[in-house]
Amino acid sequence: MANHSATKKDTRQAAKRRDRNKYYGKTTRNAIRELKTSDDKKVYDEKLPDVVSMIDKLAKRGIIHKNKAANLKSKLAKRKAAVKA
Repeated sequence: MANHSATKKDTRQAAKRRDRNKYYGKTTRNAIRELKTSDDKKVYDEKLPDVVSMIDKLAKRGIIHKNKAANLKSKLAKRKAAVKA
């Protein structure tokens, strides 16, 4: 690393962003996992819009690819349709 103040600042900013992105990603993965384990249609109706919003935000921020976000949302929608009332 170069011994410039701007480089040091960039390193600090990158570390903050990395931690923040890791937190958002892990929180979203936990929400998806929690939703997948549910067998109740009512739970899907309540939580699916929130989880889809979280996935969209990850894609918007560049934490995950937009195609991965689309695949995740599609799989969750299919699972919702398969869950019995």
